[in-house]
Amino acid sequence: MKGNNKEYLKRLLVIAVPIMLSNIIGQLQMLIDRIFLGHANDLYMSALSNVTSPVWTTMSFCFSLAAGASILISQSVGANDRENIEEYAGALIKYNNIIPVLLFFFWLFLSEPVFRFMGVSDSLMPMCLSYSRFYAPVFLLTGLASSLSVILQTSNYTKPMVVYGVLRAGLNVVLDYVLIYGKWGFPELGIKGAAIGTVIAEYVGGIFIFYIIFTSKRLYTRPSVQGIKKGKLKTYLISAKLGVNTALEDFAWNLGNLCLIRILNTINEMAAGIYSMIFSVEVLAVVIVGAIGSSTMTLTSEATGKKDLSQYKGVCICAYSLCLAVAVVLIILDVTIPEQLMSLFTNDTDTIKSCSVYLLISGINIISKSANIIIGNGIRGNGDTKWMLYTQIFGTISIVCVAAFLVYVCKLGIVGVFLAVLIDEAVRAVINLGKYLRIVKAWDTGTSGGKETN
Repeated sequence: MKGNNKEYLKRLLVIAVPIMLSNIIGQLQMLIDRIFLGHANDLYMSALSNVTSPVWTTMSFCFSLAAGASILISQSVGANDRENIEEYAGALIKYNNIIPVLLFFFWLFLSEPVFRFMGVSDSLMPMCLSYSRFYAPVFLLTGLASSLSVILQTSNYTKPMVVYGVLRAGLNVVLDYVLIYGKWGFPELGIKGAAIGTVIAEYVGGIFIFYIIFTSKRLYTRPSVQGIKKGKLKTYLISAKLGVNTALEDFAWNLGNLCLIRILNTINEMAAGIYSMIFSVEVLAVVIVGAIGSSTMTLTSEATGKKDLSQYKGVCICAYSLCLAVAVVLIILDVTIPEQLMSLFTNDTDTIKSCSVYLLISGINIISKSANIIIGNGIRGNGDTKWMLYTQIFGTISIVCVAAFLVYVCKLGIVGVFLAVLIDEAVRAVINLGKYLRIVKAWDTGTSGGKETN
């Protein structure tokens, strides 16, 4: 078994490391973006937090919608079914841009009611509207980008994502510096400049990925041009039906996050900004865990396709072990250098000193969050995308209720929100572990054939 685990670990890392590096580069770019904005104007951080939460809610829905095709393609790879690979991949590329185009128009013209619902103050509203409207063109890339990401991942060839991340992030940092502060003869655009810089960088990075997809000879799940032309809406809807549960799960998580931002906005004008700063530190660990989770779903889907219980269990064990190491490193950093971490985002000494406890809670939370990400992707790889949706709906309701109780009844302020997040992740981790163990037991007894259906 140890020998097998070494092989599963190697395969996990082959897929996960390039995604991980690309995501870390992207998050470092966003981190620098926040540093630029935070030092330009403290209110920019609160504005950015209010914008990115709802925008990412809709964008992650689009990416998660493609998860169904990723599962079905990987299962087809495990079963060595070339016909299904061509059919699902072709339909995905052909039809996956419909919803993102609609969202482009939504964020361009109809974003104000969203920010009103979130309780955005009048002083922050112009900043939020400006950022969301100039950022909206990114949605025109989202459908195709998520489809191409599936092709790279299911082909176990994610190395181009590193070059993509460096290209996109490097350009974005330069453009942010120039456009936020008005350098090199350009006008000082503030938060609007951050949005414009991001859009330009995303399109340049998109051109590179399109080139790789259409020229690389290593993408064995890439459909032929004829396969894309023949792609059927019915086939896309089959994968979308599977993926929509994951998309709705992400939507439920993000909806809960939006409600937390709403609660934070009632505490004071800077509370959402502090939450955004803490999340900016945590997210570097989350993207590493998320990359490992994506790799887990690919390999457990393959294991399901070829009915390999050893691979199914081994992949999950190796993946969570890696995530625990990430959590330990983050906790050590949160304990040893909290003020240095927070000083990246603000010059306010009172804010910096108050954030130590939030950082520690956030670091501890990665242990449970990792379990939910890894176990959740293992459950999805087995063909069941409904379970994680159900537990997330429960989590969204509970986290909002607990946060409201801790903030408004117990008067804990911002710390109440972070404690609510910690409790939610821990409870769901226990519930999801129980489901995973039942799946493994079913494989052992042969009662489900190692594969669940929706």
